[in-house]
Amino acid sequence: MPTTFGTWAPVSIFCCEDALGRRRRRPDTSLSLFPEKATVSPFIPRPRRIILVRHGQSQGNVDETAYTRVPDPKIRLTEKGWEQAECCGRRINEMILKDGADDWKVYFYVSPYERTLQTLRGVGKAFDYERIAGVREEPRVREQDFGNFQDREKMRVEKSLRLRYGRFFYRFPNGESAADVYDRITGFRETLRADIDIGRFQPPGQQSPNMNLVIVSHGLTLRVFLMRWYKWTVDQFESLNNFDNGGIMVMETGSGGRYSLLVHHTPEELRTFGLTEPMLIDQEWQMVAKPGELNYNWLTAGPSFFTRDET
Repeated sequence: MPTTFGTWAPVSIFCCEDALGRRRRRPDTSLSLFPEKATVSPFIPRPRRIILVRHGQSQGNVDETAYTRVPDPKIRLTEKGWEQAECCGRRINEMILKDGADDWKVYFYVSPYERTLQTLRGVGKAFDYERIAGVREEPRVREQDFGNFQDREKMRVEKSLRLRYGRFFYRFPNGESAADVYDRITGFRETLRADIDIGRFQPPGQQSPNMNLVIVSHGLTLRVFLMRWYKWTVDQFESLNNFDNGGIMVMETGSGGRYSLLVHHTPEELRTFGLTEPMLIDQEWQMVAKPGELNYNWLTAGPSFFTRDET
């Protein structure tokens, strides 16, 4: 309806026009706006393994006074630590070769600390260049922050207090608790899962189930990563032992496609690491379950939480 200045009249606006009567452009809902998603195939295989590697022996492992002189991120490997790193790389290479696949590759995530970067270089010596799909430096898998330069005697007192207070919740002055590490590892886990779901490790059309992810990090950080991935409780976390320097823990896909520690490790190895019988039973379930399924008998996932002994 025509209008004149100072006279109001209703204006009809159709669904495909703007307020001036111009036809709206239909939004582009294609994946072309998201190049990464545009290349996603209907089926992207999960990497065969997620391999957790603790750094080799460092100067701080053999001389705690090193932390009073050298910033924690700058602590380097010892000669033995380099040997452990190279040995670790050979172990991983041999494990992958036993698959008998021709198209396997490795992709690394690494803490930016010097000892983990050096460990990665040692591990990498075991692999031909064309087998390495990529490397990403990931600050969220760094060491627990103990508070800048460390006073040796004060640190001994703090670690004694941590045992009394609880290893998970005790926060070092000017540093972090394991609970703080858990928060940043949660963010990293979501990034990792997105990388897995989108197949970011391999070019489009070249996705293979024979990809192996390797995370080179630190003892507590790796234990927290496992806690977060498998939804372990605080009590279960506090029962865990540290990896050896240059040691590995292997999460491998089972028959259903989920990652289980029992595919590669024996129950006895996992008991030594600190897994309890309920945790081992859950790992058996992980071996056959499919992604997206939930273990309703697991402590934190169903009614079994309310049947715990409160004594």
